[in-house]
Amino acid sequence: MAEKILTTEYSEEMKTSYLNYSMSVITSRAIPDIRDGLKPVQRRVLYDMNELGVHYNKDTLKSARICGDTMGKYHPHGDSSIYETLVVMAQDFKRNMPLVIGQGNFGSVEGDTPAAQRYTEAKLAKFTDDVILRDLDKTVDFMPNYDEKLKEPTVLPARFPNFLLNGAEGIAVGMATSSPSHNLSEICDLIVAFIKNPKMSIKQMMKYVLGPDFPTGGIVSNMSELLNIYTTGVGKLKLRGKIEFEPAKKTKDKDKLVITEIPYTMVGDGISKFMSDVAMLCESKKIVDITDIYNHSDKNGIRIVLELKKDAPVDKIINLLYKKTKLEDTYSVNMLAIVSGRPETMNLKSIIENYLEFQYELINKKYKNLLDKENDKKEIEEGLIKACDLIDAIIAMLRAANSREEAKQYLMTGKSKTIVIKDKKLEKIAKGFDFTENQANAILDMRLYKLIGLELLDLKNEYKDTLAKIKLYKEILKNKDKASDLIIEDIKSIKKEYGRDRKTFFEDAEEIVIEEEKPESMPCVYLQDKFGYCKTIDTTLYEKNKDTIDEEYLYVYETNTDDRAIIFGTKGNMYQIKIENIPLTKLKDKGKPIDNLSKFDSSRENIVSVYTSEYIKNAYFFIVTKNGLIKLVDTIEYDTANRTVAATKLNDNDEVAKVLLCYAEKDIVIRTNENYFLRLKPKDIPLLRKSTKGVKGITLSKSDFVIDAFVYEENMSLNIENKKVKLAGLKQGSRGNKGVRLK
Repeated sequence: MAEKILTTEYSEEMKTSYLNYSMSVITSRAIPDIRDGLKPVQRRVLYDMNELGVHYNKDTLKSARICGDTMGKYHPHGDSSIYETLVVMAQDFKRNMPLVIGQGNFGSVEGDTPAAQRYTEAKLAKFTDDVILRDLDKTVDFMPNYDEKLKEPTVLPARFPNFLLNGAEGIAVGMATSSPSHNLSEICDLIVAFIKNPKMSIKQMMKYVLGPDFPTGGIVSNMSELLNIYTTGVGKLKLRGKIEFEPAKKTKDKDKLVITEIPYTMVGDGISKFMSDVAMLCESKKIVDITDIYNHSDKNGIRIVLELKKDAPVDKIINLLYKKTKLEDTYSVNMLAIVSGRPETMNLKSIIENYLEFQYELINKKYKNLLDKENDKKEIEEGLIKACDLIDAIIAMLRAANSREEAKQYLMTGKSKTIVIKDKKLEKIAKGFDFTENQANAILDMRLYKLIGLELLDLKNEYKDTLAKIKLYKEILKNKDKASDLIIEDIKSIKKEYGRDRKTFFEDAEEIVIEEEKPESMPCVYLQDKFGYCKTIDTTLYEKNKDTIDEEYLYVYETNTDDRAIIFGTKGNMYQIKIENIPLTKLKDKGKPIDNLSKFDSSRENIVSVYTSEYIKNAYFFIVTKNGLIKLVDTIEYDTANRTVAATKLNDNDEVAKVLLCYAEKDIVIRTNENYFLRLKPKDIPLLRKSTKGVKGITLSKSDFVIDAFVYEENMSLNIENKKVKLAGLKQGSRGNKGVRLK
């Protein structure tokens, strides 16, 4: 068969393919469905465990078996992602209501990694069996799995808004979801109230759901912003850990600060990071009243103890801990979920509305299914009751029949060419048979003991029950209020069994302001080499090696630790670095690149000049660009706390060639690439603002450009290839003196 080649536009193909990939990641991997609050991998793990019969009242099963079965049947994307999903659903410090019961090492709140899947076991939690998976076979649609050999549910019939209860985190292409967890009891109260009053506002809804409830507890310190977060579905929560003061009980004991709850964002390696941060604060003398720190956390909860010196300022230490460590952190809220196959940012009201819409859909499917079964049952029961009244004729017909099929047809039609009933009276009755096929099969399967009086009475009672159920199911399907009553009854039973007190509390805390004592200014020497690495050294070390240092380093400034290094780049920006932030090193140490200490990017621009803030006082900056524009700017314009500012405005395709410190009594010399030199007096150079472009300073040929500028010293001449060029003064805009061309 000949190969078929399709020609298409490359960019269009890339765009279409990437869009398809993006939507696949969004809808099929990273973002949960609003109906059951689960991502596809979570849904598949739970469904597979249900299929394996690993229920809460059964024995646990090896995690490796669960992961392998899930991967082989439903999720062929690798067992590591499946096991990670299984682990997270079992961790009570990450989920308000764990959906899986884990046996073995499933990790810890302190960041300990779980054991390999071959060592751990798991089974479904009772909540999952009762609330997430109940009526699975009656209520949801199924679709083919990845190889179309099996079926998997499109969604699980969750009877509770799991998206709110356990929250969700996921990163897709171009979007992410980050929804906090909430208190089950509060959600139950909200659902009941909302069913009774669907027009309630989000503000009214928040009388029931007070805010997020994280499994690690803690404090939400911006309570006033919660209404806006629940109205828009996005925002930032300010989380704080809970600190308790324990005074010394005995003379030998010490006062303690005990952290009993942590922000949810500290789950993982956050506790060890917090302890190392506290140790660094102590080493840097920012906190001097903490004598020891140790972690006594266990399965019963968090307990991080900080021992204090006698009469330590407790409030100040607490504020420092909140300000300088992750004990106060920000949680970004973005309640994004898949709604009807599309990603949508949800507010509190839309989440509850979608949940109830799904519940009514589940009830409708469930009771239609049950109604069909009861109607089938009613049909058979009516046939059996009728058969009991006609039992003599039926027995006579059966004696005359040659096969089951023949008897079945007679029961359905009352006709047969081969069956002859000898008793004419019974024959007349038999000819009136008009049972349905289902009834005929039931009669043929009926056992004789069913003719006992009590059995017949039970059959009639079952028939009455069937009629009552049919009536009830029809009412539920017809009357939405009946369905609402069922949801309310269900929600109340869930609250009764699984409800618990809230862990996270709220306040409107003031922004913490720490008045830090300014460190004592110390003299030092700033060094920067031609490769852009900078450092500071002790002044005595500089004095001992002055000649070597001055020769080896491009920039050398004697300065103080409270000073700032000022770096000018070719793109017209000025970058500032606090000298105290530059490492104080030994002479042989390399130092740190400017890129790591500021926003300067050596891949985009070059350094043209470096100064220190004390060095530039009471002077002017002379700025010359590659295309010959010049100006003077008062250095006071650059006295700012901003780390990055625009030093000058540039034309397109122009760059800064030099930023020179200029004094009124000294001339400036400009040098071009073709070795033209222009000497200017400062009074002839216009004094402009840093936001201007400057004026034409030198006339350049098409191929020439400015490469340097320097301050002219008395009787200066430039030695180029052993030939001296005298630098006579010329006016602004002149061509300049021609030097000797450099090779």
